[in-house]
Amino acid sequence: MSTMAFSQNATIRGVILDENDTPIYDVNIKAGDLGTATNINGFYELKIPANQDVTIVFTHLSHKPITQTFNLKSGQELEFNPVMKVDVEQIGVVVINTNTRQSVTGVTTIAPEMIRTIKGAQPGVENILKTLPGVNISNELSTQYSVRGGNFDENLVYVNEIEVYRPFLIRSGQQEGLSFVNTDLVQNVDFSAGGFQAKYGDKLSSVLDITYRNPIKFGLRADLSLLGGSIAAETVSKDSKFSGIVGLRYRDNSLLINSLETETNVVPVFADAQTYLTYKFSDKFHLNFLGNLSLNKYDFKPQNRQTNFGTIDNPVALLVFYEGQEKDRYQTAFGAFKTNYFVNDDLTLKLITSAYHTTEEEYFDILAQYRLGEVNSNIGDEDLGEVEFSEGIGSQLTHARNNLDAVIVNVEHKGDYKIDEESTLEWSTKYTHEDIRDRLVEWEVIDSAGFSINPPNIDAFNDQPYSPYEGPLVAFQNVRATNKVLIDRLQAYLQYSKRTKLGEHDVFYNAGVRVHNWNVSGDAIESKSHTVFSPRAQFAIKPNWEKDMLFRFAAGMYYQPPFYRELRDSSGVVQPDVKAQKSVHFVLGNEYSFELWDRPFKLVSEAYYKNLSDVNPYTLENVRIRYRAKNNAKAYAYGLDLRLNGEFVKGTESWFSFSYLKTEENIEDRGYIARPTDQRLKFGVLFQDYVPSIPDLKMYLNLVYNTGVPGGSPSYADPYDYQNRLRDYKRADLGISYVLVDQNKTYNSSWKRHFKELTIGFEIFNMFDVQNSITNTWVRDVYSKRQYAIPNYLTPRVFNVRLSTRF
Repeated sequence: MSTMAFSQNATIRGVILDENDTPIYDVNIKAGDLGTATNINGFYELKIPANQDVTIVFTHLSHKPITQTFNLKSGQELEFNPVMKVDVEQIGVVVINTNTRQSVTGVTTIAPEMIRTIKGAQPGVENILKTLPGVNISNELSTQYSVRGGNFDENLVYVNEIEVYRPFLIRSGQQEGLSFVNTDLVQNVDFSAGGFQAKYGDKLSSVLDITYRNPIKFGLRADLSLLGGSIAAETVSKDSKFSGIVGLRYRDNSLLINSLETETNVVPVFADAQTYLTYKFSDKFHLNFLGNLSLNKYDFKPQNRQTNFGTIDNPVALLVFYEGQEKDRYQTAFGAFKTNYFVNDDLTLKLITSAYHTTEEEYFDILAQYRLGEVNSNIGDEDLGEVEFSEGIGSQLTHARNNLDAVIVNVEHKGDYKIDEESTLEWSTKYTHEDIRDRLVEWEVIDSAGFSINPPNIDAFNDQPYSPYEGPLVAFQNVRATNKVLIDRLQAYLQYSKRTKLGEHDVFYNAGVRVHNWNVSGDAIESKSHTVFSPRAQFAIKPNWEKDMLFRFAAGMYYQPPFYRELRDSSGVVQPDVKAQKSVHFVLGNEYSFELWDRPFKLVSEAYYKNLSDVNPYTLENVRIRYRAKNNAKAYAYGLDLRLNGEFVKGTESWFSFSYLKTEENIEDRGYIARPTDQRLKFGVLFQDYVPSIPDLKMYLNLVYNTGVPGGSPSYADPYDYQNRLRDYKRADLGISYVLVDQNKTYNSSWKRHFKELTIGFEIFNMFDVQNSITNTWVRDVYSKRQYAIPNYLTPRVFNVRLSTRF
């Protein structure tokens, strides 16, 4: 038995950072026979003998070692936060290895500094996600994204192991302005496009796992642009027991929305406040709080619009004059407490409680009077582009009074036990209560040449102007429903992970299972209960080859128990019998690391296949999803994702990505048709560069090309009759910035001495001014009975300036 067991001890702990104040993972810390390593947050803790000199050595593959001697009293606790300097010869390895930690589990890790530097039109981490393979964002006004054929509702988002939610009623990208994730607070970003572990929840597509940082010193960061601004402050107490970070954001999308083809008076204001606080009662007990308050306020008064479409030989235009307005409000409040109890070095117990409250209003009355006709195409004519001959004249009156009030409460226990140095057992039990009160009132009246058009699904079809109609007027669409729904969920998972050897090869495997039971009840709703089991497994092997290769395989049965929106059918009525959508998922991946131009590169390849059953079909209008609330379809998705990343320009990280996807569904055995998210090809580029002679003058290029998705159909129509696709989505955003102050350019005098970082930048969104469309507006010519798909175009070229600073 070691004599250390009988000696008195002291404790030394801290956070190890690099020169950019970024925590360093897996720093090896040795004091004689004692040792430990830093976790993903750069944190370490080591007990050493008291009342004697103890030399501690901090080593890391890509940093210069640090040696320090301590002599502490019995029971004394000391915080030591060294800054490790980079070994110049291995700086490239540091850049490319930011995601080595997660390679075996198929998770992509994104450097937070890249997210903060490359802002783009999307206000958050989604601006980087859209350049990754398998991720599709075809609307710069939205932060919603689809992954490998899934829709917006199939993505999980966690912040510090706490699941976060989004508003329910958002129906247009213009109505949402901020991602939940505040990039100023981020320490680590992990993203999985499929085949994820059992510890993540029950969704079909992806996981975005965010870690907010625990500050180690005071700091202040601010960002200002024509689209809004943000400020974040962080601090830590003298005894290091309390630390906190607070972020405020404000965004005004007027610059983007006022560039659309519809002339409007619009006030799209979005603001939120977030905080992450930590208090360390002792070495063993830590308490965290995550809080968020947000307001989306959208006031919209359209005036007129002209959309030209058709062909050069047969140009057609839709000219619309508007009256009325839309007023939307989405107010959310979210708070979560997380306690960590470190029983010993091997066992950690956690308790997470959270509450989410949202109140949402959508009120609008908009009269659109339109002319559909041929366009004057005579070059030089003073009426060039004007509608000369009207093929259809009419009006459309839309009305909505939608209200939703929802409260979601969670209580979860999590734990992990390190069986040995190579094996870990993780578990969780979680209870969720959802209380949702919803009133849906929407109707639409269509008038053409002075008479009202009835929907074609009623017996008395309106055949005017060819024959008179004497029946009652019927709204073209009329949705009215009031719901009070209670949903109780009980979830649990258990998973085991192990690293080992297979001969001379390194092997990792993970196996786990989830169980999810939910019960739907409420006013005039017959109580229904369902249970699903979800086994999942991963296997990775790193062969002992001369070439640096890693192979991964993941498989699992993934369920998506219905959330409230999935229970509500197209008429607004809740259907408690809706079952969980099911996906049997297979993923085969490879990572090949190599050197090119004496710099590190990595090629990541993944092939996947999903077999879906009990599918709940839906229609997609911009970002609003309306489900049929029937498990009356089956589907499949398969594809290939490729990403090559590395230092194409020395000292910067860039990547090129490619995806192929095919996803189809079969509704009621009528045959397979493309799903609304069937985006076949995708190319993405995130490229960074700088001027060699002026290294402080930097550039980024964010380029996305997506082939078109199915363009949808009129709301009453059969999707089997409408399979035309939207035009391809092509977009390039360029940013140019100049660094006035950073760690390499500090000043002891002048006004610049007050800054740690100061950067001024200029951005061009949609640099090539491409006309992208997100949906179609369907206009009917009453004489020919034709339906015209009028594209709704997105933003043209827009210029922005930005100022970023850190104190």
